[in-house]
Amino acid sequence: MTSRLERITQQRLDSLSRIRARGVNPYPHSYHPSHTIQQAITLFKQQKEGFQTISLAGRVMARRSMGKMTFFDIRDGSGKIQLCFRYDSLGQEKYEFLKEVDIGDIIGVEGKLFRTKVGEITLEVSNFTMLCKSLRPLPEKWHGLADVEKRYRQRYLDLISNEDARTIFTLRSRIITEVRNFLNSQGFIETETPVLQPQAGGALARPFITHHHALDEDLYLRIALELHLKRLIVGGFDKVYEMGRAFRNEGISIKHNPEFTLLECYQAYADYNDMMNLVEETISYIAHKVLGDTKITCQGKTIDLAPPWQRLYLREAIKKHCGIDFEDYPDAASLRSRMIEMGMEADPGKGRGKLVDELIATFVESNLIEPTFLLDYPVEMSPLAKCKRGNDRLVERFEAFINGIEVANAFTELNDPLEQRERFREQLKERVGNEEVEIADEDFLQALEYGMPPTGGLGIGIDRLVMLLTGQSSIREVILFPQLKTKSEP
Repeated sequence: MTSRLERITQQRLDSLSRIRARGVNPYPHSYHPSHTIQQAITLFKQQKEGFQTISLAGRVMARRSMGKMTFFDIRDGSGKIQLCFRYDSLGQEKYEFLKEVDIGDIIGVEGKLFRTKVGEITLEVSNFTMLCKSLRPLPEKWHGLADVEKRYRQRYLDLISNEDARTIFTLRSRIITEVRNFLNSQGFIETETPVLQPQAGGALARPFITHHHALDEDLYLRIALELHLKRLIVGGFDKVYEMGRAFRNEGISIKHNPEFTLLECYQAYADYNDMMNLVEETISYIAHKVLGDTKITCQGKTIDLAPPWQRLYLREAIKKHCGIDFEDYPDAASLRSRMIEMGMEADPGKGRGKLVDELIATFVESNLIEPTFLLDYPVEMSPLAKCKRGNDRLVERFEAFINGIEVANAFTELNDPLEQRERFREQLKERVGNEEVEIADEDFLQALEYGMPPTGGLGIGIDRLVMLLTGQSSIREVILFPQLKTKSEP
């Protein structure tokens, strides 16, 4: 039995044949509209008289026929407008050609703007051109679809049919632009560092591995931007940043995608206190520039991003929410035993740092609704961070949380090459069966031996920041093409 989609597709193929039989090219090389739809609407509102002939282009989203008058709605990247086609103006041949125009087709139109009796700004069409014949129908009642995954797999349909989706990704572009504008205004220099690396470093994560045939060696997709950016600090750049893709071969969730956009910036002669100030200033600036306010709404909660943000010590936060003082458990075995006593699952292959991280995720994160800096982490969790002044069991590190989501991570960077080498050596003791261990990067260690000034380093997850500023609860809503399991099609 022929499916509805097959029938519609065949009807459109037949229409395509008729269009070509008329000597019309349904896929012309170019078309140059004089205005975007939004520009045209703005122009009409500003002009009092003497309306000029303009040209627009867009996708047909709706059509309504009323005898010898037909109305279309078309949409371009800036907005939507109504078109009016009159038999008397176009003539029989051109008006009959409208029958070959389907919803989803892209057309170019010429005419003059007017306002209908009900007040809708409309273009009265004097001429039109087929720019692209659509062979598949647009989805019906798109907002009612239960198959959310289809929106992610066929994002182009989501963007065509869902104005909210277009708004999110327009805002994403503006957010990224304002991040750059702010950092540039603060004297930071944007740089680019390698995606393919001989070893993955700068974070505790499982990497993706690929093979370079010409070099005949395995390479890794970067899991962080850190080590190369700190080489630039060694080289004499005092303020550097990079916004780029990072890759982690780990789980997928509403907060995690294997490929994500990461901002990292490094400032010489600074520490994690300076980075806290930078986070507050950057995020509040972006919110004000993009949204017009530092207040955002997340799942019905109003959150103010204006400085100053709350500051909590990690040790006290964990103790408050689950009763464990991790300083009482100096090794993985003792902490694991305590977690098991509490009924938690504690992987015997995880070190003390990973176990503390589980306590944060389980008991603390969901309570951090207002913008909050969580301060001073166990040294096992941060091999690249400098020890806290007065307590060498902790490091000067913070994570920033908003609405229970981590959006930033920062250190006072470790610049003692001998201590850094020893930290890597200690990490390697946990290497067996654990891919999430920092591997010693010999070239990076050599760079430190030439001397890196005191430095503050910061990472911000751009996707999560966009989630917060657009009120989304899933990372897939803010990544145009999120990672999905390959689906075989018939």
